[in-house]
Amino acid sequence: MDQSFFLTRVLEVFDEYADRVLFRHSTSDLTYAEAGRRLRRLHAAMPPLTGKTVAISAGNHPDAVLAQLAAQLRGARVLLIAASAPPSDRKSALDAADAVLLDPAELDAEPVEITVPARAETVFTSGGTTGAPKLIRHSGTYEGMVHVFHPDPAGPNRILVVAPISHLTGNAAVLGALLCGDTVVLHDGFSPDAVVAALSADRITRFSLTPARLGAVLDHPALAEADLSSLRAVSLGASALPVHRLEQALAVFGPIVGQGYGLTEAPMIATITAAEYAGHPARLASVGRIVPGMRARIGDDGEVLVQGLSLMDGYLDRPLDGDWLRTGDLGHFDEDGYLYLHGRADDVIVTGEHGTKVHPTRVEEALVSHPRVRQSAVVGRSTPDGPVLHAVVVPDGEVTADELRAHVAAELVQPHFVPATVEFRASLPLTHIGKLDRKRLR
Repeated sequence: MDQSFFLTRVLEVFDEYADRVLFRHSTSDLTYAEAGRRLRRLHAAMPPLTGKTVAISAGNHPDAVLAQLAAQLRGARVLLIAASAPPSDRKSALDAADAVLLDPAELDAEPVEITVPARAETVFTSGGTTGAPKLIRHSGTYEGMVHVFHPDPAGPNRILVVAPISHLTGNAAVLGALLCGDTVVLHDGFSPDAVVAALSADRITRFSLTPARLGAVLDHPALAEADLSSLRAVSLGASALPVHRLEQALAVFGPIVGQGYGLTEAPMIATITAAEYAGHPARLASVGRIVPGMRARIGDDGEVLVQGLSLMDGYLDRPLDGDWLRTGDLGHFDEDGYLYLHGRADDVIVTGEHGTKVHPTRVEEALVSHPRVRQSAVVGRSTPDGPVLHAVVVPDGEVTADELRAHVAAELVQPHFVPATVEFRASLPLTHIGKLDRKRLR
């Protein structure tokens, strides 16, 4: 019987790196040896699960990760549900997957022999930022991780993870670190105070954040005094980063800042490193070039289409429709193959007497170029005269709506880019994975 290369390697690392710390969570450390013993006890407490789907309400806790692996070693397909998911979303995901919810706290038994199954399969829910969450299956991604994640020649990393492990970003970060023998500093959620403190106290070498969360860290008053000397890499993803924030990150952290572009359906599509910005300031607005093993093109409607090795197995209820995945993102390539995103196709606002299409990101970039704007978001609002642009702004000092409207008019010239209304807020709403939640602004 074929055995999963990923799960086989997972079992090996608990012995190979036995004395190293795998998890630092809250005030406790868990070594690889201790985690391996807990994994085997979780596995023993589960019946054979081949062909079945089990669910784990995955808060950011070591037991949730180990329960996922234990269930996969029992042959189960594992559905990960965010601990913060509304009850209605939780129920619909459980019903759609015909899954039984497991509570790791109730599982414990004397270890038994482990037979490694042919594959590890996980089901993730999409972010649901543009509609009802979809259930997305991944198995090939895990087998591929064994070939992608290797120990750092500079020595073991201490990787800060604040993304939910129920999302592919956080899940892959934790399991990739495990394959490398690294230490995961696992936070229960995102707090800029906690992140800035951890950078110094835990001597973090790598971390990854969404643009909105990066902004909160960059704006934190304690960052100026933080010891960042241990950092080796800062990764940004989930959505395109405003150019002024990338410039700020490079100034603060140095030439170790890179970006990645991917979706839950295709976690790694494009990347760009700090070295690629040198001498090419326009690339600060790019999410990078397509990674080996993936292909991308721009459809007739301007949408980014992708296919390749990191693609999902399919949705739970249906396979991928066609040879290319429609990302829902609009973009273009430059002559050197760098990809630039213009926002979500679903976010385009059709406004004005001529039905002009406005990409919100263009207006948002113009707004944040104002010295007294920290963050902005633009959505369409329905009026008796048709859709209009509504801007939601987080100010950084005193500024009026009229000043901002005049600033956008000066930057973008055409009147259809100028927001009809401007609203001021202390912060912008985010999803549980740290992306802007436009649905709550509409």
